[in-house]
Amino acid sequence: MELIIFVILLAFLFESIDSMAGMGFGTALSPLLLLFGYTPLQIVPTILISEAITGVIDTFFDHEFNNIRYSFRPLNDATKIALIMAFFGCLAIFASVLLGYYAIKFPSIVIKTYVAVLVIFMGISGIIRIKLVQIEISHPRRKMLIGFSAIAGFNKGIGGGGYGPVITMGQIFSGVYEKSATAIVSFAESIVSIVGILTFFLISFAGVELDLVLLPSLFTGGFFAALCAPYLVRVIPNKIWKYFIPFYAIGIGIFSIVKIFFL
Repeated sequence: MELIIFVILLAFLFESIDSMAGMGFGTALSPLLLLFGYTPLQIVPTILISEAITGVIDTFFDHEFNNIRYSFRPLNDATKIALIMAFFGCLAIFASVLLGYYAIKFPSIVIKTYVAVLVIFMGISGIIRIKLVQIEISHPRRKMLIGFSAIAGFNKGIGGGGYGPVITMGQIFSGVYEKSATAIVSFAESIVSIVGILTFFLISFAGVELDLVLLPSLFTGGFFAALCAPYLVRVIPNKIWKYFIPFYAIGIGIFSIVKIFFL
């Protein structure tokens, strides 16, 4: 395994965006790497390993920069939300990896199209919410969080992406503060990614061949991005994220559609 410069640069770019907006690393990077000729079994496990590590780094610095505060004794709201999303996301990613790469083996184009359309829909819904909903929700809707967590975990296991956009927009719809939503994603996604990694290693023992050739490059770019992005979350006003996140979600969805069908 060796360092691949263009992969490092792409990883740095998309991990920076992912850390600031709660989405974009796997969703945007996976289609590009497929275009360069890499296979899903080279891309998805390495993305999960990279995001498991960078997610821990993001979580630490988000806490240090006061983007969000976590507490386990007692559990505060942010920690409860992150753990709820992580738990149901873990169940979903375990099932999706087993089904998608070992049992049924879903066609990748179907999953990618589904994720792209879903992200576009959620981005449009987020814009409508900004215009129509003026009353903030005092307590997050946990049933909604569970549903979005399951969908996001399924997406993550199949294609390595589609977690951040779904879970970030899902939190916002559920009543979570925009800047908090982007920080919570890193915490939950790191746990979900760890379970996904373990599941891939499990099916590798059953004969599925993994190739981690991209891991050094993805980790190098993602690591340095994870160090920089939490500070930007700290200094950029929340009202910017309120508009940036849904428009960015639409852009990610359109980007994915173009990559799937036209390039």
